[in-house]
Amino acid sequence: MSWNGAVPLTILLSSLLPGLAIFFLGEERHRTRTVLNLSGAVVKVALIGAMLIGLYQAERAFTFRLPLLPGIDFLLNIDALAMLFVSLSGGLWLLTTVYAIGYLEESPNRSRFFGFFSVCVSATVGIAMAGNLFTLFLFYELLTLSTYPLVVHRGTPAVLNAGRLYLTYTLGGGATVLGAVVWLQALVGPVEFIETGGALVGRTAGLDPRALTAIGALLLAGFAVKAAVVPLHGWLPRAMVAPAPVSALLHAVAVVKAGAFAIVRVVHDVFGAEMARDLGLTTPLAAAAATTIILGSLWALRQTDLKRRLAYSTVSQVSYIVLGTALAGPVALVGGLVHLVHQGLMKITLFFCAGNLAETLGIHDIRELRGVGRRMPWTMAAFTVAALGMMAAPPLAGFVSEVHLGLGAIEAGHPWAVPVLIVSALLNAAYFLPIVYAAWFRPPAARWPQERVLSPRLETRASLLFPPLITAAFTIFAGVLAGSIVSPLEWAQLVVDREFPP
Repeated sequence: MSWNGAVPLTILLSSLLPGLAIFFLGEERHRTRTVLNLSGAVVKVALIGAMLIGLYQAERAFTFRLPLLPGIDFLLNIDALAMLFVSLSGGLWLLTTVYAIGYLEESPNRSRFFGFFSVCVSATVGIAMAGNLFTLFLFYELLTLSTYPLVVHRGTPAVLNAGRLYLTYTLGGGATVLGAVVWLQALVGPVEFIETGGALVGRTAGLDPRALTAIGALLLAGFAVKAAVVPLHGWLPRAMVAPAPVSALLHAVAVVKAGAFAIVRVVHDVFGAEMARDLGLTTPLAAAAATTIILGSLWALRQTDLKRRLAYSTVSQVSYIVLGTALAGPVALVGGLVHLVHQGLMKITLFFCAGNLAETLGIHDIRELRGVGRRMPWTMAAFTVAALGMMAAPPLAGFVSEVHLGLGAIEAGHPWAVPVLIVSALLNAAYFLPIVYAAWFRPPAARWPQERVLSPRLETRASLLFPPLITAAFTIFAGVLAGSIVSPLEWAQLVVDREFPP
């Protein structure tokens, strides 16, 4: 096996093998479990970091191919787009692992949790590296099956009901994707992703355009389930019964991002932007994304539970990525792709902070946040930075995303999307600013719902405190240093330059 083939397989196995080993550890093997978790995460980040420079400079892909059946290959391919999602997944998985170790320190069934946790991240990385529709579908379903035990980890009746709803939605979406993949392969043969132009370009002569439109609609609908596009979003707010590390994983790294990423692949690397537009796929997708952006924000405004407000915020924010894809223009796609990273940084910060408030002070309701900034200033400072980023306040990461989406909408001939983005930013301010104001400027409550002293020197455990501080710092850097060569914006521009060559 060549180096180019070994790299993607090693990145996949760096989390999968430790995860499988963790399943067999007894609950008392805390140190061994921690070493396996952290070593897998560190190895993955190191491999990803080593590849970034080579992929950027050499403009080459890393490919692993394993023939399974005639016309069906298991294919891993790390191109520029895959690298964007792989880097996000690997980096945030390391921080989420540190956070989860601290958060679940006293919980039962930790070996089961961290085993599925590692398999979940392996599936997410597999989706990022999938080189064809068949491989993408395999990892898409593995992601569903590995996240279900994480969602129902606590095992209460309410949790199990939420898990059943999650399975109903996601397995239904997976079945829809499978039907579309089989139908498309029967018409044109194997479909491998192509960075420039789309895999189907030049292969559809003589085919009924209505059949291609139907296949595209099925693929987009199936992937829209995990992307929580309205009206397929109902599972996401209910899944907030999961522990905070799982919520962070679902919203910032794994499930919703997998759905949005797959939509990007379908529009730009299967059909190609021009064919998708000609088949009538992009206009309904853009309309669904715009509707989701506004409705998600309105629903968030009505929530008093902090995690549910963040969940509906995710429903809205992830559709920024879908909108940037559906507008089918280079600048809009830059905005959508960079928001895939920026939203991940901001949203994982918010969920980390929500977990800190719940674990340390027992706070779940927004009305209990009065004066909490005085008790947990570092946690609320990180929350404030991420919230301002969600509002598109300059010069933070969210501002960079929205500016490119707005300019891209105008460039692509869809100026109607600009008011949608402005209204969404105002609604974000309406449901985040009251939280920030109450935390910093209102007098604190006489007593918190359930105060716990988790650290003699810090406001909470170090493993809970430092991850949101790091992601909040990246939220600042991604905005302030957006023009630098190491920024997510620069890499998104590289992806789009290859999708839309001059």
